[in-house]
Amino acid sequence: MYTNFQQHLQKELADIKEAGLYKNERIIASPQSGEITLQDGSKVLNFCANNYLGLANDPRLIAAAKEAMDTHGYGMASVRFICGCSDLHKALEKKIAEFFGTEDTILYAACFDANGGVFEPLLTEQDAIISDALNHASIIDGVRLCKAVRYRYKNADMADLEEQLKAAQAQRFRIIVTDGVFSMDGNVCPLDKIYELAQKYDAMVMVDESHSAGVVGNTGRGVTERYNLRGKIEILTGTLGKAFGGAIGGFTTGKKEIIDMLRQRSRPYLFSNSIPPMVAAAGCKMVDIMSETNELQDKLHSNTEYFVGKMKAAGFDIKPTESAICAVMLYDAKLSQVMAAKLQEEGIYVTGFYYPVVPKDQARIRVQISAAHEPAHLDKCIAAFTKIGKELGVLK
Repeated sequence: MYTNFQQHLQKELADIKEAGLYKNERIIASPQSGEITLQDGSKVLNFCANNYLGLANDPRLIAAAKEAMDTHGYGMASVRFICGCSDLHKALEKKIAEFFGTEDTILYAACFDANGGVFEPLLTEQDAIISDALNHASIIDGVRLCKAVRYRYKNADMADLEEQLKAAQAQRFRIIVTDGVFSMDGNVCPLDKIYELAQKYDAMVMVDESHSAGVVGNTGRGVTERYNLRGKIEILTGTLGKAFGGAIGGFTTGKKEIIDMLRQRSRPYLFSNSIPPMVAAAGCKMVDIMSETNELQDKLHSNTEYFVGKMKAAGFDIKPTESAICAVMLYDAKLSQVMAAKLQEEGIYVTGFYYPVVPKDQARIRVQISAAHEPAHLDKCIAAFTKIGKELGVLK
C-alpha cells in the first residue's frame, strides 16, 4: 500500500514546489536575539521572530530556569490530574491571573492546546460560537472539536458580527471569539465594540492574546488594557512562546468557574504533560520583570512606530497595524520568497508568507519588531528592504 501512497505524496510535494509554495526550514546556531547566527556561520538581524520584548535570551529568565532545574528537576513526567504539579506551576498561574486582572488560570503545553481544549468542555449543540474570519488555526480547530452551532463574521466587521449575533439568539449560550492581534495583518480587534455588542445580545467574549500580550496596551497587558476592559472578558488565552520569553507553554485565564471546568474536562490539559518546571520559573520571572518596569514595552512601541513610518515613507504597501507586526504586502507568492532570500543575503532574516497561510494573491513579508532591536538594526533593515524592493520592482 505505501508504494502507491508514496508516489501520491511525491507528486503532491513536487506540485507544491512547482507552485513556489514549498516551505524550507532554516537552522539557527545561536540564542534567539535581535542578531542571530545561522548554521553556516553567517550573522543576520532577525525580523521574523515572535520575540517581541527581547526576553528569549534574557539572563534573568535563564538564571531562573537554571535555578529551577537544580531545585525541581528537568520535567514532570506526568499529567497533572494523575501526579500533580509543582509549586512553580501554581505560582505562574496566579501571576498570570494577576497580570491580566482575571480570576484564575490554567496552563497548557501550548496555546494551540489552550484554544483546542477550551470550547468542547464548555459548550454543546445547544450553544453558539461566533468567530472572526481571520482567527488563528488553533481557534478554528478548537471550534471544529465542539458541537456548538458555528457562526463566522468578516474580520473586525462589527455590522456583520451584529447580524451573526442576531441569528445566534436561537441558541442557549453564545460566545464571540477573536484574536487580540491578527497575526498576519497586525491589526488589533475592536474589543470595545465587540464588548458592547456582547452586552447587547447577551454573549460572552473570548480573546486570544498570543500576539497582543506584552505588546498592546501601555504596560503590555493586551487588548483588555488597550480598551479599558481588564477583568470584564470571560476568557483570555495566550502563550509563553512569544513576548513572554519565547519558550513553550500556553494558558487560559478568566472566570473562575470556566477555569475550574477546563481542569475537569479539557482534553489537552488532562492528557498532556505539564510544562517543565524551568519554564514555569522563567515565566514567573517574566511577569515580575513586566510588573516592575515598562522599559521593554516602551522601547518596542518606539521601535515599531519608527520602522513602520520609515517603510511607508519609502513607498512600501503596509497593512494598518497597532501591534509589533508590519505586513509588507507583495501579493505574489514567488516574489515573497525571492525577496526574502535576497534580504537574507543582505543580512536581514525574514520570511515570505503565502497561501495557505494567507489568502491567495495576498502574499507578504511579515516583519516583526522587537525590543531587542537597536536603531542601527532598524535602519539596516529599512535600507535592505528599499534596495531589494527597487531591484525587484516592488518600489518605483
